[in-house]
Amino acid sequence: MQDQILQALRLNDADQAVQLANQWIASEPQQAQAYRWHALALQQQGQLAQAQDSVRQALALTPDDASLHLQHAGLLLALRQLDEASEALQRSTGLNPNEFSAYLVQAHLAMARSDMDTATAQVRLAARIDPDHPEVAALEGMVALNQGDLDQALTRLSAAARALPDDARILYALGFAYLGKEMLAFAEQAFRRVLELNPALHTLQGLVVQLALRQGNLEAASQMLEVALAQQGLDAPGLRRLAAELALHTGQPLQALEHLRPQLATAAGDRQLLQLLLVCWERLNRADEARTELDAALAAPGNDQLHDLWLARLAVEPVGGEGAVAVVERWLAAMPGHLPALETRMRLHDMAREHEQAEAVAARIVALEPGRISGERRLVDGLLSRDGDAAVRYVRTLVDSAPEANRSELRTWLGEVQDRAGQQRDALRTWLDLHAEAAPQRLPLPPQAKAPASWPDMGALPDADPDTTSPIFLWGAPGSGVERVVTTLAGISKVLRADRLGASPPNDAFQNYHTLQDLASGKLTAEGLVASWRAQLPQRGLANDTMIDWLLWWDNALLWALRPQLPQGRLLVVLRDPRDMLLDWIAYGAPVPFAVNSLNEAAEWLARVMAQVATLHEQNLYPHGLLRIDSVGNDPQAMASLLEEVFGGRVPPAQAIGAPRLPGGHWRQYRDVLGAAFELLTPVAVRLGYDQD
Repeated sequence: MQDQILQALRLNDADQAVQLANQWIASEPQQAQAYRWHALALQQQGQLAQAQDSVRQALALTPDDASLHLQHAGLLLALRQLDEASEALQRSTGLNPNEFSAYLVQAHLAMARSDMDTATAQVRLAARIDPDHPEVAALEGMVALNQGDLDQALTRLSAAARALPDDARILYALGFAYLGKEMLAFAEQAFRRVLELNPALHTLQGLVVQLALRQGNLEAASQMLEVALAQQGLDAPGLRRLAAELALHTGQPLQALEHLRPQLATAAGDRQLLQLLLVCWERLNRADEARTELDAALAAPGNDQLHDLWLARLAVEPVGGEGAVAVVERWLAAMPGHLPALETRMRLHDMAREHEQAEAVAARIVALEPGRISGERRLVDGLLSRDGDAAVRYVRTLVDSAPEANRSELRTWLGEVQDRAGQQRDALRTWLDLHAEAAPQRLPLPPQAKAPASWPDMGALPDADPDTTSPIFLWGAPGSGVERVVTTLAGISKVLRADRLGASPPNDAFQNYHTLQDLASGKLTAEGLVASWRAQLPQRGLANDTMIDWLLWWDNALLWALRPQLPQGRLLVVLRDPRDMLLDWIAYGAPVPFAVNSLNEAAEWLARVMAQVATLHEQNLYPHGLLRIDSVGNDPQAMASLLEEVFGGRVPPAQAIGAPRLPGGHWRQYRDVLGAAFELLTPVAVRLGYDQD
């Protein structure tokens, strides 16, 4: 339904979008997304007051959804000025181009329609008249916020808030700018001030509770929640779920269950509710109760068509056991053409080594949706076990028939199938062709510096006290699998930052290709490099430099600054056999999209950068660790166990650490076709502790 509404909005058919959203609400009255899209459709119709009502309904169901609050913020900004009609405003600006307030109101109205181009144009006109007016700064900040430019939003909204410290609209938007930068304490402070100024803005209280929870401030979250639940009309499902989350945080699963159980009758398909209920039942060791209550929910009229409810019921059964098979058979009886149910049945057949039955289900999946990758992959797996050439031909047919936008991923898979069929030379050509086509849109390989004759002395370590900071720089070359480490760490660390690959990367020396040249020429000093890095920390939501900073590139020349200026830091290098790294890079690319212009260039560059790692390790040039993940493979638990050894304490495994990759040591299958490249990498591989052969 969401896709249909989006399509209608793209075609400017707001009436159709509203009609579709009304149907969605009628069929799923507890689904917050239905009200959200209803509001967007009403907004496009120009019915801002009605849109605000729908947003409030959505927020009552999910009071901690920041994107919903941001949508509400835009409506609030517009509704403040709706007493002046747009047509009259246009006349006003036409007759008097210096009518400052008219431009401001036009900008508000354009923002309410999500028309950022018009809003930007109107703000620019207002800025020509009074560039220092706080309303101009506020609108510039709101436009930047809607466009995802968080740094600009923070700068302009902060300036507006200093000039108008009691303006709830500005503080509201400023809170979201802080939230986008993960500056949770500042966001909470801004939203609390909004509530002081406008106590009637009840929908914001759930978000404040969630912010306190995310910071581990259970007492503040509990106090705010008690206040909210005590107010008339606020005892909404969303707040009850927050109360359940808080109870779970404080080790009270029975209390959490009491908050949640009544909602199952009216919101049986709500994924968040079901996940929380499953956690409660698991902690209370009440699997039988979970089965009984979920079966009762499934028996209610229409509920046997709820995908997430079936998944919750399946989750109570042992994986792959007879109980799981029975549940999936019931699911298929209720929803015989439901592809996720068929996919689950297919996996259960494979787990039971019923491979022919699994292939039969895969054929049903593909018959229902030709090209569905789950079914196609399973059919190809079957072909590979019988006839590798036939499997390759089958995948080539899929590539040729796929839309152009999907062909790149399918061609990567074609290389995998060629590899499994023993056609290594063809696999390599498939992957290299993809790199050649993508090279013009990718980043050049980072420059590399020559090792100096000597290094500056290490600086003195700061005194050991509670305020001592300890930054960790995390880096891995292409093919190392560093992104898999980041995926696992993201589940436990509040100070991990992966924003260097995001839309608003920090503007510091570690982000700049010219840094090595600037250090060598003296244009950038050691003090300046570290100072530029520290200056960006507040905008990255950090109170100090205790962090894990995922770097895009590494060169030992950076030690000219880090040794004297940041001796308390540590570099963590994610490592695999460099020959496996080259093969992985060629097959799958890398998180940082470096161009591979030729195989030889990539191998030479990788050999040089790995030689720097070997030198760093052999000479102990800086506090560091080599995180070898060769044995991890595709196992989330193995990755978690390895990180527990490195960081200490418990590290829960991620649900998945990425799509399956070629196993460690697979480079040996490519000796004949990558011999010259491997000759470049073998010496440094040996230096790093890997076997020559």
